[in-house]
Amino acid sequence: MTKSPYKTKQQELLLGYLQKTQGKHFTAEDVRSHFDSEQTPIGIATVYRHLEKLVSDGVVTKYVIDEHSAACFEYVGKSCAEEGVEEHFHLKCEVCGLLIHLECEELSCISAHLQREHGFALNPFRTVFYGVCEKCQKSKSKLEGKK
Repeated sequence: MTKSPYKTKQQELLLGYLQKTQGKHFTAEDVRSHFDSEQTPIGIATVYRHLEKLVSDGVVTKYVIDEHSAACFEYVGKSCAEEGVEEHFHLKCEVCGLLIHLECEELSCISAHLQREHGFALNPFRTVFYGVCEKCQKSKSKLEGKK
């Protein structure tokens, strides 16, 4: 008889929240802030512990973009964990810090080219393109238009 994993109320709350955010990136601090705003505080160490467990279970993916940014997480769910997560890249806005999850056929072609022609296996989960997001570009254009 297999023993089922021990579940706490905090684990269940966290999992419920993560399921609602599927496909979005978040930090441990985002999670802690959410529960604080709901008057259900969960300590940051507890959040990290549960997130790391979910990462090891393959239900959450962890991204470390650079040494200046907090680790980012994404809930991918059990089906993705069983099937394998789709290859994707990231775009990071240098103005607001937004991290955009990007699945793009063109970039997959570049990845294949690098492998085929240069013998270099690109890690798409750790590949980040830096620039300025559409919203920040529009804000900048509006500010320049007022001058």
